[in-house]
Amino acid sequence: MKRPIVELAGTGRYVPERVLTNADFERMVDTSDQWIIERTGIRERHIASAEETIACMATSACRQVLEAAGVGVEEVDSLVVGTASPDRFLPSQACDIQKVLGANNAAAFDVGAACSGFLYGLNVAEGLIAAGTGKNVLVVGAERLSKITDYEDRTTCILFGDGAGATLVRPSSDGKRGILGNYQKTDGRLGDLLYRSSGGANEPPSEEMLKGRGYFIHMAGRETFKSAVRSMADACDQALSRAGLTGDQVDLLIPHQANMRIIEATAKHAGLPMDRVYVNIDRYGNTSAASIPIALDECVRSGRITAGSIVLMVAFGGGFTWASVVVRW
Repeated sequence: MKRPIVELAGTGRYVPERVLTNADFERMVDTSDQWIIERTGIRERHIASAEETIACMATSACRQVLEAAGVGVEEVDSLVVGTASPDRFLPSQACDIQKVLGANNAAAFDVGAACSGFLYGLNVAEGLIAAGTGKNVLVVGAERLSKITDYEDRTTCILFGDGAGATLVRPSSDGKRGILGNYQKTDGRLGDLLYRSSGGANEPPSEEMLKGRGYFIHMAGRETFKSAVRSMADACDQALSRAGLTGDQVDLLIPHQANMRIIEATAKHAGLPMDRVYVNIDRYGNTSAASIPIALDECVRSGRITAGSIVLMVAFGGGFTWASVVVRW
């Protein structure tokens, strides 16, 4: 079994107060509560207000992390942020979070891997510490997907919610707890199955762009589903192999909360019963890069994860990207 270099210390989360239920969508588009639940497992999702920016939500989550880890904000030397829906494109989202948090000694930058962004961020943090350039690295997954969701598209608008989660990565305190194995991969050939066509430098904002609704998320649902199942299975296998573990040694699987059927397929491949799989998609929907850190914090604070627990986290996102991390808590 791999000797861990880094450990996760402290977790935190923030979700907006406003809740959008399936009943609300029945009044907005041609859908039903039964249809949404059967196909996705989602019952409600949280939607940010005008004041609940990513910078504010992420900062709240980071403050909880630092309090739990007993680390001062001035001790944070790196801030890595995974997001697909930044408050603005320039500067990076991490810079704005750094400012609000007051982490003035930290190098701050974004990781663009969509729903896999938080796990990519953990891998980046491990690399920073292994290279000797970091000691206390805050890793954040935060999204405000409601601002890039087309609420006239019945196939996608029911899926997405807002929120933020975070953890602190630091050198392993005993060489036993921490990241035991990880894996990440990308297939850019499939990028046009889940994308936003406009709003960047190639197709800048314009009246035509807004009329064409190119600013919003577009997804080929069936093809994305198939790729997600295959890729998350691959990620589980790879991370467990690198950790020197098998599925039956995993105490808890925390998958990206995109679709209940994808979660069930991933658990089946890993050989894990659903009572060892954490699911909160019914309460939050798909919060992209925020979904795993939100779930992780819920598990830690509820006692679902305790000292010594073997936790497997796995995600899939636009790009396509996929990643997994195995941790001994």
